[in-house]
Amino acid sequence: MAAITAANVKELREMTGAGMMDCKKALAETDGDMDKAVEFLREKGLAGADKKAGRTAVEGLSLTCSQDDGKKAAVVEVNIETDFAANTDKFKEYVNAVAKQALDSTAEDMDTFLQEKWAKDPSLTVEDARKQAVADISENIGLRRFKRVSEDNGFVATYVHAGGKIGVLVDVETDVVNDAVKEMGKNIAMQVAALAPKYTRSSEIEASYIEHEKEILKAQIENDPKEAAKPDKVKEGMIMGRINKEMKEICLVDQVYVKAEDGKQSVSKYIEEVAKANGAKINVKGFVRFQTGEGMEKKEEDYAAEVAKQIAAAQK
Repeated sequence: MAAITAANVKELREMTGAGMMDCKKALAETDGDMDKAVEFLREKGLAGADKKAGRTAVEGLSLTCSQDDGKKAAVVEVNIETDFAANTDKFKEYVNAVAKQALDSTAEDMDTFLQEKWAKDPSLTVEDARKQAVADISENIGLRRFKRVSEDNGFVATYVHAGGKIGVLVDVETDVVNDAVKEMGKNIAMQVAALAPKYTRSSEIEASYIEHEKEILKAQIENDPKEAAKPDKVKEGMIMGRINKEMKEICLVDQVYVKAEDGKQSVSKYIEEVAKANGAKINVKGFVRFQTGEGMEKKEEDYAAEVAKQIAAAQK
């Protein structure tokens, strides 16, 4: 059996929000397998649906860049060691240059991108420019990911939240591009930033995902004595009700529009409203959402221990 450490328990607690003892038990029951422990806690109704993917654990920026006509845009995530460095003008200028490079690039993967000629100085590659930035800023820098979106029959809306913590692109297909429709695009991008949907619409969800969620919900019901005693037909209705609720939370067009005055209007109804008011046909085809440091682990610094270590070394 794998050894369960305090660090393992702490990590699982941060991922799920479950209690410390529950996390310890989950790890013990799953032989230390973190993913299985998350499933165990979900089945027991002790964890959120999926907190792991939303973890932000390193510093840096996620910025966007778009063509003047809005037909194409790019978003990049560039990481750096400290929040202080991430907020310097020098780093921001560098990340903006990387975003512009990504916009004009034809590369489909990071390895190819890093070998391209750096647009600001063709004597360098993108990788050379990264190394130069490391030397200039005196912190390690990593180009983590980039994504381009093009839309010839409409535009790509962009939004950057909190100065670079989240970068969003939204692909808007429309036969009318005016200020009102552009504002709608930006509002949808803000929705994506705020509520982090996983899909644009329910038709994108694989049947296997829904079946997996049903099994989780079924286990939750069976682990609750009051719910487990209910007739199978009632339990099936409960499962479908919870599935439908979850689908509305993870699918962009089905989410409640965050700026809705009545607090009930869905994103799809908001889009329909704008389309009707402007005599337009509007289809939100997809989105890209980069959250800086998402899914990455940040090393925790114990400054007191570090100082003590340095003093001990100096005394030798």
